[in-house]
Amino acid sequence: MAQKRLILESPLLEIMTRRFCQQLIENHQDFSESVILGLQPRGIHFADRIAAELSQLIGKDVPLGYLDATFFRDDFRRRESPLLPNKTQIPFLLENKKVILIDDVMATGRMVRAALDAMTAFGRPRLVELLVLIDRRYNRHLPIEPDYVGMKVNTTEGQRVQVEWKEQGFDTDRIWLVG
Repeated sequence: MAQKRLILESPLLEIMTRRFCQQLIENHQDFSESVILGLQPRGIHFADRIAAELSQLIGKDVPLGYLDATFFRDDFRRRESPLLPNKTQIPFLLENKKVILIDDVMATGRMVRAALDAMTAFGRPRLVELLVLIDRRYNRHLPIEPDYVGMKVNTTEGQRVQVEWKEQGFDTDRIWLVG
């Protein structure tokens, strides 16, 4: 049986969310030229929280969309069981926008590369920044690094980070290191 160690939970998660929002306001001011994209499937929960907190802080809605990069993954046709896509919902063009791509966990960088490819269908952004709650160090396959990081976690090949959101039916938000 795999070991499971708690690495993050509320209220520290709320503190990190507020810190991210302060950094984003510092770098994007009123979000008139910036948008948020949550990476499907699990990054959308964190993107929702960031967008809600930002909207409250700046006094207006922040453009929010969800991006599914399933068909752009380099292992899409190599899996024994087919990947099930999620819904992409981007109700705005990305042309010349500053895009903040949000995911819960950054590991190899391959999903981010797929997301960059998937974004091109919605226009050419002026800038893309990556915000992740957990950065799994020592797993990178591509030279992609997040711009905003909640926590860096040293992991081995056999370990994984499991994020449990209340929005998924869990009684509280928790992040575990499993393996």
